[in-house]
Amino acid sequence: MSLITFLIVGALAGWLAGQITKGKGFGVLGNIVIGIVGSVIGGFTFGLLGFSSHNLLGSIVMATVGAIILLYIVRLAKK
Repeated sequence: MSLITFLIVGALAGWLAGQITKGKGFGVLGNIVIGIVGSVIGGFTFGLLGFSSHNLLGSIVMATVGAIILLYIVRLAKK
């Protein structure tokens, strides 16, 4: 995956995760970082479950699920 596509998927996944979890948002750069870290978490989690992504939509879903998990963990740590 090219770097530009990876950043776009990361930004979209971070934004979607923020919308789903009713977050206040972290700005464009924060959303990209959350999406990228979320894609790593999502890839690891989906890999453990035996799933893999071979297209753009699957990558977005996987990164969004990972970003939601990341936001959940961050909110637990803040409490």
